[in-house]
Amino acid sequence: MAPWLPLLSLLGLLPGAAPAPPRRAAGAQAWEAESSELLAPARFALEMYNRGRAAGTRAALAAVRGRVRREGPGSLYSLQATLEEACNDPTVCQLPVSKKTLLCSFQVLEELGKHTLLRRDCRPVDTKITDQRSESLHSFSSLFNKDTLPEDFVMQVASIFKEFVTTYNRTYETKEEARWRLSVFINNMMRAQKIQALDRGTAQYGVTKFSDLTEEEFHTIYLNPLLKELRSKRMPLALSVSDPAPPEWDWRKKGAVTKVKDQGMCGSCWAFSVTGNVEGQWFLKRGDLLSLSEQELVDCDKLDKACLGGLPSNAYSAIKTLGGLETEDDYSYNGHLQTCNFSAEKVKVYINDSVELSQNEQKLAAWLAKKGPISIAINAFGMQFYRHGISHPLRPLCSPWLIDHAVLLVGYGNRSDIPFWAIKNSCGVNIMASSAVVN
Repeated sequence: MAPWLPLLSLLGLLPGAAPAPPRRAAGAQAWEAESSELLAPARFALEMYNRGRAAGTRAALAAVRGRVRREGPGSLYSLQATLEEACNDPTVCQLPVSKKTLLCSFQVLEELGKHTLLRRDCRPVDTKITDQRSESLHSFSSLFNKDTLPEDFVMQVASIFKEFVTTYNRTYETKEEARWRLSVFINNMMRAQKIQALDRGTAQYGVTKFSDLTEEEFHTIYLNPLLKELRSKRMPLALSVSDPAPPEWDWRKKGAVTKVKDQGMCGSCWAFSVTGNVEGQWFLKRGDLLSLSEQELVDCDKLDKACLGGLPSNAYSAIKTLGGLETEDDYSYNGHLQTCNFSAEKVKVYINDSVELSQNEQKLAAWLAKKGPISIAINAFGMQFYRHGISHPLRPLCSPWLIDHAVLLVGYGNRSDIPFWAIKNSCGVNIMASSAVVN
């Protein structure tokens, strides 16, 4: 195991570390597992918890429940376990000896029969496994206990949250919902600080318009689970570019990139990534930079799932089948699925084919500088709190196994000896790189 992995686990920075929302978000890509299936990962988590403890102070597993998410060759277990901890060794126990019940959340990755503990969070409780909403409200209450937090900290956080609500025009239906969102906001502020401390680039993380959403809500609403769940349609491999990559490149400065667009509360990043690529290809071959319609793909691409996600390779096929793309002016973006309103008479751009690009970063840079912006898929870790700068998280936090966002690669360079990729609307590198072909 990499030496920094336990540290990241304890800090709660690996996927799934955010607190569960009061109700399960729609479309969550996990399901309840049979209790027998949970025993092996639960026992492994217990072994990790007890590691280094004296024999008379080790905890025992009392109950467990959880979910499993299968990704390719592995399974990711999210466990909620009750541990009974009693000290039976008078040489190390504090008197009087008492029995303590712990409620623990574990995440365990199983690959090829080997287990890895990704997250551990345990705290004493008075009862065994409880309702998640009650847990969340209890956790919220403890945050404002004057015995645990300084009053000036509470006042500062309340002021920041009030400013956030005003800035982003947030409204909550009940006081209970407002309390819950404040608890999520506080957790996210602490999470952003941890991400900031571990980032090796120049990126700044902090309050964004997503700061009152749980990690699961952010992923469900804005990201694209299909990128890692479905196999991408194989496309012909692009021919490599013989010229070496220049030291830096930026297609924004050369007129091949339209302004930044907003996908809204819709997981349509795949459509924006593809239209951005086609916009650049059309500009380079025909000389016109047109802002193309993402809504056409959301409504009319029957291979993908609109706001629930999609694959760039499918989108290219849909464009060919439809006969091209309309402009954004003719087919404007609404951010939700509606009846297909495509008109062949309004098509302004077409493509002839699509190609798959190398994952070698030098070859990818050379192709980009010669051929134009590239549609790519990335792991969007940290993007919920990203504000600006060069993001450079530790590799375990940015695994290509968990890609969940499609963006447009528009350039690259080096700033203060930190190499970077420049992307439109997010941050990342070289997974599932592809491009349309315009002859």
